[in-house]
Amino acid sequence: MAFTCATGKHRRPSRIKRTTARAAGVAALTTTGIIGALNAPALAADTAVEQTGLTPVVTVGDSVAVRVDEQAAAQKEAAQLKAAEEAARKKAAEEAEKARAEAKQAREAKARAVRAAERKRLNAFVAPISGSYISTGYKTGGSLWSSGSHTGVDFHAASGTPVHAVGSGTVVQTGWGGAYGNQVVLKMSDGTYTQYGHLSSIGVSVGQQVTPGQQIALSGATGNTTGPHLHFEARTSPEYGSDIDPVAYLRQHGVNV
Repeated sequence: MAFTCATGKHRRPSRIKRTTARAAGVAALTTTGIIGALNAPALAADTAVEQTGLTPVVTVGDSVAVRVDEQAAAQKEAAQLKAAEEAARKKAAEEAEKARAEAKQAREAKARAVRAAERKRLNAFVAPISGSYISTGYKTGGSLWSSGSHTGVDFHAASGTPVHAVGSGTVVQTGWGGAYGNQVVLKMSDGTYTQYGHLSSIGVSVGQQVTPGQQIALSGATGNTTGPHLHFEARTSPEYGSDIDPVAYLRQHGVNV
């Protein structure tokens, strides 16, 4: 014999239905972000359970909603703070990189300026005797010279006066030069040669590199001379007879004599 359950409107719901309703209520609270709040004393104080005889109904108080809003505001503030810190770090990194680039450019500019100044110095020419003057000019005639004329110029100088290289070059000859007495011959950086004669002493050696204004010797009266002075020649080769006008040569290189 089969039994059927009447569906009268006053019949209590079954245990399965009551359990399902409670589960639905808990799920509804979970979706609002309030998880486990029923077990917290604060939530319990702010909630009320209304017994309707059908399904337990939970009502959440205003203080819980306020705390949720505060939590959301705190999270937003933390996110904004993190974004601001990240922006500050990025800006600091960019400024540091810019400073490094500017410092590098400054170093490179300084290095270029130093190189340019050094090139200018090495390409400069000076007089062989500082503050002196020409006492005997180029091609002056007379019996004092075997060729019949002066192959260089004489700079007035007392014995022991410093003699300077007129420009950058390499020492190719030193020592006794016959009528020139003690001499130094330099091959200049432009391929020409300069000769310094009648020296009392020599301060350089063959193969040595010299720079403009560097002291290479002391003036004197060695060789064929009537008194102390510096005999200076400009040449196209290191040998006698290849002389060119030394005054024009020095002036061409910016030296006023």
